[in-house]
Amino acid sequence: MTEQIDPDDGQPHGGRFETRSIHAGQEPDGETGAVMPPIYATSTYVQDGPGEDRGYEYSRTGNPTRTALEENLAALENAEYGRAFASGMASINTVLNLLEAGDHVVAGDDVYGGTHRLFRQVFEQYNLSFSFVDTTDHDAVLSAMRPATELVWVETPTNPLMRVNDIAALADIAHDHDALCAVDNTFATPYLQQPLDHGADVVSHSLTKYLGGHSDVVGGALVTDDEHLDERFGFYQNSVGATPDPFACFLVLRGTKTLPLRMDRHCENARTIAERLDAHPDVSHVYYPGLDSHPQHDLAAEQMRDFGGMVSFELDATLDETADFVSATEVFALAESLGGVESLIEQPATMTHASIPREERLEAGLADGLVRISVGVEHVEDLWTDLEAAIEAALA
Repeated sequence: MTEQIDPDDGQPHGGRFETRSIHAGQEPDGETGAVMPPIYATSTYVQDGPGEDRGYEYSRTGNPTRTALEENLAALENAEYGRAFASGMASINTVLNLLEAGDHVVAGDDVYGGTHRLFRQVFEQYNLSFSFVDTTDHDAVLSAMRPATELVWVETPTNPLMRVNDIAALADIAHDHDALCAVDNTFATPYLQQPLDHGADVVSHSLTKYLGGHSDVVGGALVTDDEHLDERFGFYQNSVGATPDPFACFLVLRGTKTLPLRMDRHCENARTIAERLDAHPDVSHVYYPGLDSHPQHDLAAEQMRDFGGMVSFELDATLDETADFVSATEVFALAESLGGVESLIEQPATMTHASIPREERLEAGLADGLVRISVGVEHVEDLWTDLEAAIEAALA
């Protein structure tokens, strides 16, 4: 592991990160002594009198298992407040619910395809406008800001080109224009990066990915230090109803316990794979913040604890040849999503980012030969042998 920042210096909530990941929000059950928080599989709760509940009235509004997860996530992000949702997209949708017709959003031109689709194909019809720019170019961000700008949406590292954005600088730009700065921290996880500590107002997560960690649950989360924002998130959470069920919350709580252990191995494996891909004759470019050649390597070393488990790279190949390559792996599973213990591989042009028009995709740097891999925790030599064999099979 690299030795950049220590995310435990001066942290609230008691204990260092590894301790909080196991214990925050997860006190033993007071009645039975159960070490694991119970799964409260109930839709409603008895009241002592009309309007006299014991903290819970209906499980869309609140559930004890969900509360345990929300407290855990807040502790991991050094936040005061956390809210869990049914998916990562539900959490992003909730942030957009803060806006009104006529408002404007500045977002990265290299964001997850589902985020781009939500912004363009759902919210534009409600008279919201969006400018997609290279958020590593602060002059471009400044030029895109308008009097109507209410939100700067940031991914770092970005999906799939692994650009690293300066959270503090972008938060300053947003705040100078009376806008919010929201950061999707899914790729980095709170173990590697804590955006609120750099000035962000809101952090979004897809719990489906590294926080769940086992490709068996779908969920999302928002964390913040702003009580007013949290109250509004809670209002939309209850009003819209896109909340996770108790069993999903339990699965994510199980995942957060091992997050530090898994992320250390993800990072170690990804760094090795990235270095070997960078030296491969059929690979034209590797996108990984841990490489010295990455344009934001120094920023990543300052802002992140380590460089993550996601690697993207370009083959000297056509769209069809790249499709043959991603279909030829055996250890890497051809699938969307990321962050599970198993390694996944995908072709953004035909899978995760297919909803972006081709011209716009190419302009943003998402070439036909681009491949994105989620490097799992298998033995790294098995992973490398698999990739080498697939490249040879597809490009020979």
